Amino acid sequence: MNISDILIHITDNLNAQQCAELEQALRQIDGVIAPRFTPEKAHLLTIAFNPDLTNSATLCAQVQSFGYTAQLIGI
Repeated sequence: MNISDILIHITDNLNAQQCAELEQALRQIDGVIAPRFTPEKAHLLTIAFNPDLTNSATLCAQVQSFGYTAQLIGI
């Protein structure tokens, strides 16, 4: 299995509940392995995923579907 990581910058200030809800929604996407926010930096979201099953554009679009301003930074 291939594993890739991406880093998404979220402009909005998210609280703990919003972070948890977003992580849970990302886990529902086939191929997502581990979405996690950077401790003390809730605007940085790292996602480990299988690129054979999903892609960075889909993951960023999921974040944006919550109404957040997000952009791919990459790793």
